[in-house]
Amino acid sequence: EKGGMIGNIYSMGLALQVLGATSKFYFPREWDCAQAFSVVYNHDYRQPMAIAQVLPALVGRSYLEAASLDCTARAGVSPTLQPSLSPKLSTTPVPRATIMVHYSIINKLQGRHFSYTTSVRVPVGSTLLKVLQAAEAKKPNIFSFQTKQTSWGPMVVSIHGLAANPDDRTYWKFLSGRDALQEG
Repeated sequence: EKGGMIGNIYSMGLALQVLGATSKFYFPREWDCAQAFSVVYNHDYRQPMAIAQVLPALVGRSYLEAASLDCTARAGVSPTLQPSLSPKLSTTPVPRATIMVHYSIINKLQGRHFSYTTSVRVPVGSTLLKVLQAAEAKKPNIFSFQTKQTSWGPMVVSIHGLAANPDDRTYWKFLSGRDALQEG
């Protein structure tokens, strides 16, 4: 557990379910439940699979019990009085702050080795996929990539023509500095 994170943000839901269901924690140090839940409360989950895995821990029920929760009706609140979720349309574009991302692809494992770097500007809060798309738009012959749709969303399976290979146990690892990204 690092700063309350157990594995990565995608494994947090399952880890909290397991730790909540067991009476013993098999680890050299004490589990900080409040710190782990703080990580979950402060994260903006967008993937349905991640939400489905973290929900049982958040409501303190088993996975099957959480499936029967009635979240649509709250005591004393009429469904007609609930806040409207219809989008508000604006005709004036709102400029978004941008950040500069320095993006490198490095292969020192197989085939012809390579190392390329570029800088791209993306809106604050952009996903990793947006960075990859911006780099590909800037230099498509170098920063091309392919994704495969999974239940967790798109997964990068190839960059610069070099594909991940389960047989060789090779994959693309995404880092920010020296730290693995917790989420794409």
